[in-house]
Amino acid sequence: MRAIQISEFGGPEVLQLVDLPEPTAADGFDVIKVSGAGVNYADTHQTENSYLSTTQLPLIPGSEAVGTLGDGRRVASIVGAGGYAEYALAPAALSFALPTAVTDGEALALMVQGLTAWHLLRTSTRMTNGESVVVHAAAGGVGTLAIQLAKLWGAGRVIGVASTPEKRELAEQLGADATVDGAADDLARVLRDANGGERVDIVLEMSGGNAFDASLAALAPFGRIATFGMASRVAPKPVEPNSLMIGSRSVIGFWLTNCIGRPGMIHEPMAEMLDLVAERRLKPIVGATYPLAEAKQAHEDLRSRRSTGKLVLDPTK
Repeated sequence: MRAIQISEFGGPEVLQLVDLPEPTAADGFDVIKVSGAGVNYADTHQTENSYLSTTQLPLIPGSEAVGTLGDGRRVASIVGAGGYAEYALAPAALSFALPTAVTDGEALALMVQGLTAWHLLRTSTRMTNGESVVVHAAAGGVGTLAIQLAKLWGAGRVIGVASTPEKRELAEQLGADATVDGAADDLARVLRDANGGERVDIVLEMSGGNAFDASLAALAPFGRIATFGMASRVAPKPVEPNSLMIGSRSVIGFWLTNCIGRPGMIHEPMAEMLDLVAERRLKPIVGATYPLAEAKQAHEDLRSRRSTGKLVLDPTK
């Protein structure tokens, strides 16, 4: 089978198209014929071994895939690794039957990115009705879903942060009440201004560096900032515990991996979101689809912020 493999660490250039044996079914694992593999920002960290967990080489990247099982059933699966290929091993416990109304791209958007958006709002920050929510990378895979879920669940004001006018327009089309440029000189003040001059209750942040620092400075009393990435590759300033006491603010980390194996933390949110998509109440934004051999280009576009929504690799091309 054709697959993308990493045999050395580096940038997008280490993603190589190779020919490998097809995987074989094992206890608790089915072979899925992949029709689409999701591309996530975490994949770009894996290629350079800067991810939260150590990457073992050689590796076929790709933590999520959609396709068909041997009996013809169409499923989406959190595969952990191996998605960038024509065939992948799908854990039965992390596979989901897909309604016909949900496309491959929509299903891919719901897995790593959709589940992250769901848990950031429900589990990590425990958003309540009327609270203001800032969503960084508002035009990305997590951001586009977080905006919609926050509005569905009663957020008082949703503020999208994005790097271009086009991305900010998309965030507004999805329900953001206001949008700002993440490159603004005084981002903390800009966020407060976008919230009617008031400090914000919740921030979903995945850039690190100045974006985190400014977001923390913009938090209201009892505000929460959930950090789930460091796309800038720049660490924020250290946070002194006693500084959080002023305003009773919270900094919360989130990594979807910690939800795996916990009853209800994967299947129940996925079932809810699949229903919302089938009912057209939630609209995953599917961005570019690339042939398998163009995985390098997909990573380059993701890292340079040229992309919007969910990026997909198509192993059939």
